[in-house]
Amino acid sequence: MDAAAITQAATAIADNRLARTKLDTLPAEFRPQDLNDAYAVQERHNEILGERGLGNLVGYKIGCTTPVMQAYMNIHEPSYGEVFDSTVHHNHADLVFADFVNPGVETEIAVSLATDMPADGGPYTRDSVRDAVGAAMISIELVEARYRDYRELDTPTMAADNFFNAAVVLGDPVTDWQGIDLAEAEGTILLNGELLGTGLGSLIMGHPLEALAWLANRLAERGRHLKAGEFVTLGSVIATHWVAQGDRIDHSIPGLASVSISFA
Repeated sequence: MDAAAITQAATAIADNRLARTKLDTLPAEFRPQDLNDAYAVQERHNEILGERGLGNLVGYKIGCTTPVMQAYMNIHEPSYGEVFDSTVHHNHADLVFADFVNPGVETEIAVSLATDMPADGGPYTRDSVRDAVGAAMISIELVEARYRDYRELDTPTMAADNFFNAAVVLGDPVTDWQGIDLAEAEGTILLNGELLGTGLGSLIMGHPLEALAWLANRLAERGRHLKAGEFVTLGSVIATHWVAQGDRIDHSIPGLASVSISFA
């Protein structure tokens, strides 16, 4: 895609997000054709959103890192998006359901970075990324399907739109996380006080740090890198739950405490 097409696509997606309208398939002349196009559009899209008041980019989300989510979305590789500081909540978020088009939640494991992960430091592996992690956190990602039909929308357009990200809720950082087996960490998710589901960290690419390594390598392909102070949500341990007004979701993991989100 040339610069003009990238800006046209990025502007259309940003307009959709800010107006809270449903996005149709982008016109062929500026629709991203693959994930490399998608991330070029995403980068311009995020510049536009920052200029329009969403704030600074402070972290990343990785989508479709688990078999359950890949099957649910009919997507066979992960995708990443970036997160703005104005959309980050801590421990609990009280949100207004009417402020969103079609909100859902994903229950996740996240990490924050203590050191940079330079593009020329790879290829990164599960073992080599470990030392860059300053803390592990439990998290909930708020996703939003602002599309006429997200199951019919092409994957590159969804990736360009930060792969559904609308907000995150982060738990308190656990700096002695090395004593926690993240693969065996089991999330328990309650919907309005009743069990919605459970899932192990191993569902995330076999181990959550495999997802972190994947992101570091994917960013390096674009000449970018993860930086100290940023966080990454690594993937959902159960399928997306699309919420209704009045719903409350609680997510807990032994050793990582709990987070929650409610929709008035």
